Parts: sequence; C-alpha cells; structure tokens
Amino acid sequence: MSDDDMKAELERLRSENAALKKGAATGITMKVSEKGAVSIYGMGRFPVTLYKEQWLKLLAMSDDIRAFIAANEERLKTKE
Repeated sequence: MSDDDMKAELERLRSENAALKKGAATGITMKVSEKGAVSIYGMGRFPVTLYKEQWLKLLAMSDDIRAFIAANEERLKTKE
C-alpha cells in the first residue's frame, strides 16, 4: 500500500469515526429489528425492543404512566 493510499484510508476512517461519534451524541435512535419490532437505542446499555402493538399499548397508557411517576416521585431514582 502506497503512502497516498494509506493517507486516503486514514482520512476515510477518520471521517467515518467522526460520523459515528456524531450519531452517538444525538441521543435516542430507533430502528426496525430483524424480527420486525421497534428498537429504541440510547436509553441504557441495551435497546428497548417491543412489537408495534406493544408500543401502541404503552403509548396509549402515557397519561397513566406520567401519573404513576408523579405519585411515586419520592421513591423513584434518576439515572443520567
């Protein structure tokens, strides 16, 4: 591999690395899993993966979840 090829490859890897870091800094991302479920990345070590019907049930309960969190505020911990 010539010096020019090496420099070009190094520059390509640097730009790829910068793009990956930028994606990680944006926070929460979503993708469709291999099995057709929705996976949410960026909330913890592992993705949160549920099927469409499960997400829709959970979203329909959003007011109940917020009320539960408010009612139990003193017992709940915050993780950043």
